[in-house]
Amino acid sequence: MSALRRKLGDEYQVVSTSASGRGLPPPRSAPRGKRQRFVDKNGRCNVQHGNLGGETSRYLSDLFTTLVDLKWRWNLFIFILTYTVAWLFMASMWWVIAYMRGDLNKAHDDSYTPCVANVYNFPSAFLFFIETEATIGYGYRYITDKCPEGIILFLFQSILGSIVDAFLIGCMFIKMSQPKKRAETLMFSEHAAISMRDGKLTLMFRVGNLRNSHMVSAQIRCKLLKSRQTPEGEFLPLDQLELDVGFSTGADQLFLVSPLTICHVIDAKSPFYELSQRSMRSEQFEIVVILEGIVETTGMTCQARTSYTEDEVLWGHRFFPVISLEEGFFKVDYSQFHATFEVPTPPYSVKEQEEMLLMSSPLIPPAVSNSKERNNSVECLDGLDEVGTKLPSKLQKITGRDDFPKKLLRMSSTTSEKAYSMGDLPMKLQRISSVPGNSEEKLGSKTTKMMSDPMSQSVAELPPKLQKLSGGGGRMEGNLPPKLRKMNSDRFT
Repeated sequence: MSALRRKLGDEYQVVSTSASGRGLPPPRSAPRGKRQRFVDKNGRCNVQHGNLGGETSRYLSDLFTTLVDLKWRWNLFIFILTYTVAWLFMASMWWVIAYMRGDLNKAHDDSYTPCVANVYNFPSAFLFFIETEATIGYGYRYITDKCPEGIILFLFQSILGSIVDAFLIGCMFIKMSQPKKRAETLMFSEHAAISMRDGKLTLMFRVGNLRNSHMVSAQIRCKLLKSRQTPEGEFLPLDQLELDVGFSTGADQLFLVSPLTICHVIDAKSPFYELSQRSMRSEQFEIVVILEGIVETTGMTCQARTSYTEDEVLWGHRFFPVISLEEGFFKVDYSQFHATFEVPTPPYSVKEQEEMLLMSSPLIPPAVSNSKERNNSVECLDGLDEVGTKLPSKLQKITGRDDFPKKLLRMSSTTSEKAYSMGDLPMKLQRISSVPGNSEEKLGSKTTKMMSDPMSQSVAELPPKLQKLSGGGGRMEGNLPPKLRKMNSDRFT
């Protein structure tokens, strides 16, 4: 513990969430009632199908799958019952043949040739059937060539026995070799954690493989089950939302040799975008984790499942490291597989953090400024009349054209703004603005004089870039010089 504190710092506290772990239990809110789960921790789906009506006949149409899906006690009961009934039925058939031919009364007559030798009652007929079916062949009881009905029954017994053996033994073999038991050696952490990773709020949980055999093409998926109501008023009790755990980057494809921490980055596209530490106490949701892959030894597809409710998500926790380097190999300590420790984590949601960042920043980020630039440009059109009297004369001449970018008219509305953006103006405009004694009155008179000149003369005197700009029509914001575009963005932010 002391070594861990020296490594991580005193502000971290180790917390074990397992029953056998050490440390203090994580702080939790007031205990709630028993949470109804959609998927249990062991992966069993807590769903029962009822009121099927006439649809139950569909189970008989796929009888083999129905038998495989049954519980073991029912499988064993059907297995024993089927063989018992089949044996008794076939033994009764042999006894009926012996009874109808009179072999029971002449069983000890050496001069008489019965259908089956040494069959003189039902137990002996049953023993003959078992010896024939199991191919034991003791030699004491055998069928003779004087009984054609016995030969036909023998053929029917062989065919029926092969069908029953293939069906029941195959069903038992498939049930025993099901990859569900392989999922027992795939572990999931008892709790999920939310903390900062790489500067982003992240939901994390841990998976592990207890066997040395690998899971080929292992892939993990996450579903968020949460009730919601649509804008149309429809209530969805178990709406399934996808949680991105690396589908776009390929991080959902796992190389599950050692325990891995699966991460879901909470951003604007995440269903947890508005989830905070306080709101999580009143939320009700369930995170279903599905891990599937191909069993390396059998080649069968295996799927392991678990779930995390809102009570099992720890805010401000991180998983304890479990891998250490030994002499020539890496060792995994599964005693700390479920253990977590507290880390400094803001209690706010991602949405709240972004809003606080916007309020505290003097400049609006580019992504936000682009979305609000149109609104700002519309508000700037209201003051164009006042701006025209303070602009340089050549820019006032250009304002007579409808196709000139109106954002350019806003850049020199006041003397202070003109001094702010003087370094970004073209050289000719800087010379106009830097003439000594150029007060607002002189600028106004010069503006009046230049307003009377032809439009073509004012355009001819502009720099080449502004001549090209004024000659175009429609949307010309993309053709502005870089300095003017930078000046406009600085003006409206």
